[in-house]
Parts: sequence; C-alpha cells; structure tokens
Amino acid sequence: MANTFTQMYVQIVFAVKGRKNLIPEIHREEIEKYICGIINNCKSKPLAIYCNPDHVHILIGMNPSLSLSDLIRDIKANSSRWINQKRWINAQFRWQEGYGAFTYSKSHIDKVVKYILRQPQHHKTQSFKQEYLELLKLYEIEFEEKYLFEWYE
Repeated sequence: MANTFTQMYVQIVFAVKGRKNLIPEIHREEIEKYICGIINNCKSKPLAIYCNPDHVHILIGMNPSLSLSDLIRDIKANSSRWINQKRWINAQFRWQEGYGAFTYSKSHIDKVVKYILRQPQHHKTQSFKQEYLELLKLYEIEFEEKYLFEWYE
C-alpha cells in the first residue's frame, strides 16, 4: 500500500484440542516451519515460534492488510489439516477454539522472542493455565472462566 507505514507486533497463543501433549518433540520443528510458511504466505513475518506439546506461542510482524482473526484462522486450519495428513497422531488433530493475542512495541521484541524460545524452561515451573491467566491479567483483559481453553493438568 502506498503511503502506509506500520509496525504491528502480535504474540498469538492457542492450544491443542482434545487431550494433552499432542505435539511430539520429534515433529515440533517441522510443525513450526510449516506454520511459519503459512505466516509468510500471508505476507506477514514470523519472528519467533515455539510449539509446546499442548499449546503454541508465535510472535508475528503483522501485514496491515490482514485481519488478525483471518490470519489465525488460516494458521490453525492449514496446520491442523497438514498435521492430520502426516498421520503422526492416532486421532484427529485439532486446535481449540479461540486464541490470545497480545501486542508489543518494537522495544519489547527481543524480550518476547527470548520468552517464546525459552518455553521448555518456563514450563518446568509454570503450567500453561498459569501462564495464560498471567498474560490475561498482565494485559488487563477481562474474561470469563467458562470461555477459556480446556485445561489439561
């Protein structure tokens, strides 16, 4: 777009549906690369990604011509279809409905990238539920417990 200048950084968090730990470590990097390809195809820039066994964190430099909900829909639909085609799981793979999205300024990007890439260490001391509720409170996002993810602890 001519005369359009933006700087939009969004951390997206979403979860696996059905049961805990469906993203095996053996396939984690391949899934991350596939999701990054989806983001690139949507003319956005993946800055960091980590697929935990039960949830995903992605930091994206957003293209201003996209809506966030459309981008996340495309990521979830295409990646779940691809995972199912690979037949890595003995059941149908799906993502839970919904997502968390948190925006950052450029000055915070390095810290957020490090946070995302350190997910394995982070989850040695904190569950996904604790982490997600902490993010919602930190960003002062009002929520009703019944509309949050299904938790597997």
